[in-house]
Amino acid sequence: MSSPAPSQERNEARQRRGRFVTHLYGLHSKLESGSAYQVSEARRTLAQLRRSLSGPQAAAEAYATVFPFDPPHAEQQAWILVAGLFALHPQARPAPNRDRQSRSLGRSMRTLADRRPSTERRFDQLLAVDPPSMPYYLRQAIRLLAAENVPLDYYRLLEDLVTITDPRADPERVHRVRLYWASDYHRPQSSTPAA
Repeated sequence: MSSPAPSQERNEARQRRGRFVTHLYGLHSKLESGSAYQVSEARRTLAQLRRSLSGPQAAAEAYATVFPFDPPHAEQQAWILVAGLFALHPQARPAPNRDRQSRSLGRSMRTLADRRPSTERRFDQLLAVDPPSMPYYLRQAIRLLAAENVPLDYYRLLEDLVTITDPRADPERVHRVRLYWASDYHRPQSSTPAA
């Protein structure tokens, strides 16, 4: 029996990421459901995911949420990190927008910078850190976004972190993710087009 083609493996990994992030957004839906049982269950899960951010030993708190979605081995740390980050700033799935742009980390930080000018320094630090230090800076960024209720596309964040945290990734691909974030941050916000 032959192994799947690389493009098929990539598509399967993307589908698994999509199901996983849909599950995370479902936790927010449970929080808003009005059902005492669902709210309690979502709060418990989110608390476990937040605790998973406190270090490698605590990462086990996220396993019951992450591993049922079968993350590829090379992506497991990125999935665990995104689960913990989502728990810091749970939100509804973003509605598709007209310009089809996702709410990347750079774009969300730009929105935050319009409200908090000190954001630019933090964002510049985030762009410059090496992958092992990135979880710390991401936690800080997500906490700031949560404080101002600025939305973020967690699927896009997971895609980006899969690239950044993959030790086998081409350094050029990692650099392109950072450039994408920087471009979204510094690009002027488009205004609503006239009718």
